[in-house]
Amino acid sequence: MTQKYFYPAVFQPEEKGYSVYVPDIPGCCTEGLSMPEAIAMAEDAIGLMLEGVREENFPKASPPESIPLEEKQFVVVVPFDKLAYDRKYNQQPIEKTVAIPGWLDSLAREHNVNFSGVFQNALMRELNIV
Repeated sequence: MTQKYFYPAVFQPEEKGYSVYVPDIPGCCTEGLSMPEAIAMAEDAIGLMLEGVREENFPKASPPESIPLEEKQFVVVVPFDKLAYDRKYNQQPIEKTVAIPGWLDSLAREHNVNFSGVFQNALMRELNIV
């Protein structure tokens, strides 16, 4: 079940902006010129690093207070919404084969029904993600 995750990220003030790394996700680092940009970049970096990882295998988030810090560093808990990330970056179509009765196919074609659109809308309604 897709849900939101919250990972503590270490922010390091730089001459211009912030560098950021997420200790619970090896190799997850980024930067931003402002705090809002650095947080947004951290969200995207988390998504990129977790791309292709099954949710049940996502790393557990450490308690923010357990993260060791150096001078001037601070922790920000960065939210990661897997569904929002996938909707933004994972738009490639996947072909699915479905079967419907012939009479329904004929009627739908007569009315120029977009089968893909109907299927997508029905799935989103079924999954309560409208």
